[in-house]
Parts: sequence; structure tokens; C-alpha cells
Amino acid sequence: MEKYEIMYILSAGLDEEARKAEIANLAKILADNGAEVTKTDEWGLRDFAYEINGQLKGYYVVLKVSASVGATAEFERLAKLNANVVRYLVTVDQE
Repeated sequence: MEKYEIMYILSAGLDEEARKAEIANLAKILADNGAEVTKTDEWGLRDFAYEINGQLKGYYVVLKVSASVGATAEFERLAKLNANVVRYLVTVDQE
């Protein structure tokens, strides 16, 4: 299992309950595919440097994950289809 860092941005229009449900759902995608989320860091609502999909703000979340390539690929596939995910980035964790 490789160590990854996953950052994603959720739509600022989500209320707190919907945002928490979306964060749990995205973590569940990883867990269902054999990954282990070792740390979840919510950065909160931040301004974008430029407009993305008509939005000026987003809710940032960073995950530290031990996962296989298949688990991260499935996360990327489903995040791409999720209308509440504005952007995401999966990188190999160098720590």
C-alpha cells in the first residue's frame, strides 16, 4: 500500500449537514476499496484565486491515506462525477 495525500474542494453552497455527509461519503469510497484514511484535515471555507464553475469560494479538505492504486482511481472516478466536488488532487505523499 502506498501513502497518498488527497485534497478536494467541496461546493461552498452546501450546508453543514450536507458537507459532513459528503466528507463521510468520500471517505467511505476509499474505505470500501481497501484504503485506510489516517488523517482528515478540514481547512474550511476559502476564497479561490479565480472563479471556478461560477463559484468564488470552496470548502477545502485534505486526507492522508494508505491505499492501493485501484482505490485512488475509484475515488478519482467518483469525485469527477460528483457535482458537489469542485476540484480534487491525488498525490503520492513524500513524508
